[in-house]
Amino acid sequence: MNRTIITTDTPVTTLELAIPEQPLHTLSVLVNNQPGVLARIAQVFARRGYNIESLVVSPAADGRFSRMTIGARGEESGLDQIKAQCNKLIDVIHCYDHTSDDIVSKELALVKISVGPDRRAEALQIGEHYGCKTLDLSQDSLILMVTGDSGKLDAMIDMMSDFGIIELVRTGKVVMTRGSGTT
Repeated sequence: MNRTIITTDTPVTTLELAIPEQPLHTLSVLVNNQPGVLARIAQVFARRGYNIESLVVSPAADGRFSRMTIGARGEESGLDQIKAQCNKLIDVIHCYDHTSDDIVSKELALVKISVGPDRRAEALQIGEHYGCKTLDLSQDSLILMVTGDSGKLDAMIDMMSDFGIIELVRTGKVVMTRGSGTT
């Protein structure tokens, strides 16, 4: 790992940190719907030095349970230990890594852009290309909702940045295995 150390007396022209990209893992954790479960699971990731990049928690079909979909980057070996430790927690029913599974995966983003009447048609046309739904329209801004995979959302947000993004709210991934597989 190459790191350039910058101190207060070092002139900075470019900051270069060559950190290797870790694979993104998607875990699905079925848990009892009890207070404190999320904190205990987050602690398992923190003890191993993993950062949770995305987290979606929602009730399962049976209201006694909740499903957590967690996106985290790191080496497979460390993630195996995290899964084993999560599965040992009392309130965890099961913890699966869906990184290499055949899954359906979606995200949602709300994007508020700065756009006046002169460029509104252009913004709406780009939004239509990405299948966006217009949620709000004012004299100088526009709120779009887009759903899809991470790459689609990244591309749409990149295109809308030309207009000036005022606010961006983005969910993490939600996943479900295809066919008879268990999520």
